[in-house]
Amino acid sequence: MICSCASGNSPQVEAEEVEIAVEKIAPITVGAARFSEYLPLLKDRKVGIVGNQTSLVGSTHLVDTLLALEVMVQKVFSPEHGFRGDADAGEHVVSQKDKKTGLSIVSLYGSNKKPKRDQLTGIEVMIFDIQDVGVRFYTYISTLHYVMEACAENGIPLIILDRPNPNGHYADGPVLETAFKSFVGMHPVPIVHGMTIGEYGKMVNGEGWLTNGVKCDLTVVACENYTHDMSYSLSVPPSPNLRSDLAIQLYPSICLLEGTAVSCGRGTDGPFERYGHPNFSELPFQFTPKPGVGSKSPKFNGKRCYGVNLADSNITRMERFEIKYLINANELLGGKLFDDKKKIFNLLAGNDTLWRQVKAGKSEEEIRKSWEPRLSEFKAMREGYLLYE
Repeated sequence: MICSCASGNSPQVEAEEVEIAVEKIAPITVGAARFSEYLPLLKDRKVGIVGNQTSLVGSTHLVDTLLALEVMVQKVFSPEHGFRGDADAGEHVVSQKDKKTGLSIVSLYGSNKKPKRDQLTGIEVMIFDIQDVGVRFYTYISTLHYVMEACAENGIPLIILDRPNPNGHYADGPVLETAFKSFVGMHPVPIVHGMTIGEYGKMVNGEGWLTNGVKCDLTVVACENYTHDMSYSLSVPPSPNLRSDLAIQLYPSICLLEGTAVSCGRGTDGPFERYGHPNFSELPFQFTPKPGVGSKSPKFNGKRCYGVNLADSNITRMERFEIKYLINANELLGGKLFDDKKKIFNLLAGNDTLWRQVKAGKSEEEIRKSWEPRLSEFKAMREGYLLYE
């Protein structure tokens, strides 16, 4: 950030100072754009790509870019939401062919989360290039786990083309307990882990989290001119309902409401920027969920909901995982927030403690203290895998 203060300097001197300051702030270069770092590793080798709509070099998809460079791309693997990123959360994504290139697309979602041996036949090196948002239950890191495991078991080296984490400036929340391991939480990390996907891959390898302790032959092509404290705005939604910087920042905190009786705004023009329920009628803000992109059958479809519009809350940057929205929603529902969907909530929370704490009326401070010891242990472990300041 450049700050300008009036100090009586001449316009010429001020202009020179600003020019020098601008020169010091170099633009971020994502891993996919650092061709000299990874094209030599692809030379004369058959390549598989794990990617989606965020796998861009400038405004061109990585697949199209590499084909234009005569790289021997054989097959594309796509995560939740599909190769073009237009499927709903949890929606079955079918394997198919890419209309533009004719390449086979293998879905890594549903029953086929891990690439099978026959799906990897003929591939000599794999590339992983997907924009993550730094949240444990955002399933792209679960896809990364399974891709790393399959590559390790089949002797295929993996190259992660790293991208900045828009929530990379902090780590917070309860650390997952093993009993609650699922596709929306595979590793003992907090809800917000504060790592890029390249750093996360290094941690998965280094901590021996792959089945039977196998190790992936992993190369991470790091970003240039990026630090964890930088703000980073995404040019393409990483999934259909994360359409704004605000939604991405609120997602770690608001998504827990998916496992409750409350709507997170799916089926509206502000998903993850609001929450509500038909019985919050004392609140003035209103929204009515309807089927649309990324939400074919939203919660409370066609019903008027009353709630909280966080787009009006002047949030500039989230600095921690917030539980106040859970507490508020529980109070508005008279303590009945969790009655029907505790299993889903517990998988997202990574434990069965948080819902009990909220239901019992514990304060934010009491709840945060309960997860602090394991969070501190994670932060210390995380330091050994960071690629950026």
